[in-house]
Amino acid sequence: MKKRSGFAVMLQLIGLVKPLTLYMLLAIVMGLAGHLAASFITIFGGYGILHVLGLPAPWTLTVLAAAVILMAALRAGLRYAEQSCNHYIAFQLLALLRDRVFQSLRKLAPAKLEGRDKGDLISVITSDIELLEVFYAHTISPAAIAALFSALMCLFIGSYHPVLAWVALAAYLVVGAVIPVCISKASGESGTIFRQQSGLLSSFVLDSLRGLPDILQYGAGKKRLEQMNQHTDTLAQYEEEMKRIAGRNVAITNAVIFLFDIAMLFAAIFLYQKGQLGFDGVLICTIVLMSSFGPVVALANLGSTLQNTFAAGNRVLDILEEQPLVEEIEGQSEISFQGAGAEGVTFAYGEETILNDFTVTIPEKKIIGIVGRSGSGKSTLLKLFMRFWDVQQGRVNISGKEVGSINTSNLREMESFMTQETHLFHDSIRNNLRIAKLDATDEEIEAACKKASVHDFIMTLPRGYDTPVGELGDTLSSGERQRLGLARAFLHDAPFLLLDEPTSNLDSLNEAVILRSLGEERRDKTVILVSHRKSTMRIVDQLYSVEQGRVS
Repeated sequence: MKKRSGFAVMLQLIGLVKPLTLYMLLAIVMGLAGHLAASFITIFGGYGILHVLGLPAPWTLTVLAAAVILMAALRAGLRYAEQSCNHYIAFQLLALLRDRVFQSLRKLAPAKLEGRDKGDLISVITSDIELLEVFYAHTISPAAIAALFSALMCLFIGSYHPVLAWVALAAYLVVGAVIPVCISKASGESGTIFRQQSGLLSSFVLDSLRGLPDILQYGAGKKRLEQMNQHTDTLAQYEEEMKRIAGRNVAITNAVIFLFDIAMLFAAIFLYQKGQLGFDGVLICTIVLMSSFGPVVALANLGSTLQNTFAAGNRVLDILEEQPLVEEIEGQSEISFQGAGAEGVTFAYGEETILNDFTVTIPEKKIIGIVGRSGSGKSTLLKLFMRFWDVQQGRVNISGKEVGSINTSNLREMESFMTQETHLFHDSIRNNLRIAKLDATDEEIEAACKKASVHDFIMTLPRGYDTPVGELGDTLSSGERQRLGLARAFLHDAPFLLLDEPTSNLDSLNEAVILRSLGEERRDKTVILVSHRKSTMRIVDQLYSVEQGRVS
């Protein structure tokens, strides 16, 4: 994770507000007016006391009473409007952030997300982004309001005597700036560690839920529960420390406010004794300071929570700024499929070389079979044709053009890729299939399923194609999921089919139907067929054997 200071994170998060600048300015104006209205309720009350004591006051009691009622009504309306604006900004920005994070994840996938902790990513997308609501709704405009309000209050108090204005300024700076900064530093890395531990717990729970059948089968539930409790206890320790700091923050803030109120009172009395200030100045200035800490107290209370917020923001910014290993291509001329090939390709995952000087030719409208032991690079070759990764050496081409110079969308349109593990979403069979072609008609979906030998099975289900498949397709067998994956590939109707073990979980009857469908597809499609089954390879036009990352 990239290390950023809290100030750097804050500036980057504020930069995201640009599309909603007008709403932010509106929130600041209404918030400032609302706090002024609240303070003047007390100020007018002070003038009323002067009037009762027979001292000079600006207005009569009737006018002052009406002014107090008016200020109270204004305060209520302006507070509501300010909070509405702030939360509108916050939730709009959260939606914008989630959209940008998903765009970033899409660009990073699959190369940069291979092996990444999915639970931690879920934590970033959900709780970390949600936590930024505190920053956008309760930090940016409150900070601006506190600065402007404090300046106006200093000018008002200074109209009675400059020394009292300096006392007020010192009070506002200590409560609104010094205390939050000190508390934030005292929090140290607790916020960052808390967010990391939260991500680890989410990942552990997700992993446990997915592996629940195996945990139950092998009696590992007690051990797994102990580990989960350890994660929870660790998280609770950091949260307890953060709560303790927050409580200390509140106590220090209230004590400092009390001391400054006393300081203002004694300073005003001293000036009164010196004849430099009237009794009205003593009363009004003291009342004004005592009633005007609201905006800066809001900032002081953020000192203990901003570390957690900035830690969440840091994790979100990490994803937004992370550079993909494979950049998407656009702006090139569209091409049509006319064969493919790999020439002298060398590719490694980290330090492990998978393909070494690998060369293969894929003629148009042929079925090419690729066999080899596990780990020899068969599946990797298909991913290189899809350009999930870029090769270290050599050239992977489509229609004689290197895949790295073909528009990514154009490349995906020309290829249908079926992996060994078919991912099914928690949705109906129909919607799961439509991922391959969003505008597919029911007739096209059924035709693809018949080619994949899964139509008859679907029709036996209670709701047919509208039957939900459960999370990760858990309600279906591995063979049924595999045939749905193959139906997706057929539905996409691309001229280049890349099939990775398409029949590994099927019985002989279903395999025969699918092989017959593939045989019919060779009339207008090119197929790469990766399989360990000899029976599957009987339909290929040419067979390659891959050993040690080379064609043999």
